[in-house]
Amino acid sequence: MPELLEQAGLFIGVDVGGTKVASGLVDTQGKILFQTRIPMVAGSTSSEGLSAVTTAINAASAHAKVLSGPPRQIQPIGICAPGPLDPKAGVILNPPNLPCWRNYPLAAEVARVYGVRVKVENDANAAGLAEALWGAGRGYSNIFYATIGTGIGTAILIDGRILHGRTGAAGEGGHMSIDYQGPLCGCGKPGCIEVLAAGPAIARRARAKLKDNPHSMLLQLANGKIENVTGEMVGEAYAAGDVVATETLRETVSLLTLWLGNIIDLLEPEIIIMGGGVASMLQPLFREITAQLLSCCVNQRCREIPLVSAHYGADSGIAGGAALCMQSTAAVEPVVLASGS
Repeated sequence: MPELLEQAGLFIGVDVGGTKVASGLVDTQGKILFQTRIPMVAGSTSSEGLSAVTTAINAASAHAKVLSGPPRQIQPIGICAPGPLDPKAGVILNPPNLPCWRNYPLAAEVARVYGVRVKVENDANAAGLAEALWGAGRGYSNIFYATIGTGIGTAILIDGRILHGRTGAAGEGGHMSIDYQGPLCGCGKPGCIEVLAAGPAIARRARAKLKDNPHSMLLQLANGKIENVTGEMVGEAYAAGDVVATETLRETVSLLTLWLGNIIDLLEPEIIIMGGGVASMLQPLFREITAQLLSCCVNQRCREIPLVSAHYGADSGIAGGAALCMQSTAAVEPVVLASGS
């Protein structure tokens, strides 16, 4: 069994994605003190996928050796990964971008290697928990968190705890349909907010508009090829005042406002936190979303709910993994590492 060294008061957070595994050391205030990234062999065998995870954990543990502080202790390891997964059992079910794992007991396998408790959670849920503990949601009990990028992931926190539902599958707000006649989402449902407002959808709408707007800055950014336009380019063109980009993002705002109006009428959270690349791009339009909410809500006090940017950006997975540890140790003391183990 490898020796896992970790400074008391630090947590190891692990972020597993389709192309990389990131790990880091995070202190009790949510500050990331060290992080590393290695490739993920998502299309290989389950054991090779596990090896990528343990390599990342070992790198974080090795860095802890150079930090000064009191004697080391083993804290739980927190791992966030794409769903679907079972957070209670720590089993990765069948995520599309991690084909190496099907009904794979990741928590048990990592626990077997290190002899510590392991928490596995959906990446959006873990990121939402990090925001609640250390980020933009600190001080709030009931939170709705959304990360908007290539897809849309969400987390619901009630009384500071992740809402898992009966089987652990709750909180899939990105697959809430707002148009039953809309385009089919990758999940198979029509008109999900993900297929309408995530990064690829923004790019598709912008590309469609360029046929009638050949002088848009977007074509310059795409080297004259409409098919090369990306969501990131739309954000860049919007910042420069491009008409097509502005129209595209205002349409996105209308879609997200309708969606968030449904969320508010269902949950009435104390705060709404938005992270991810698209959310960052839309941040200048948050006030516009809030202004439009009244037309999309039964709740007449909807505009009192703050809509804010997430504190953690690309490192939300590492912080999320650590947040799982932090919440776990609130009830359970860490295990002291025995010499020679």
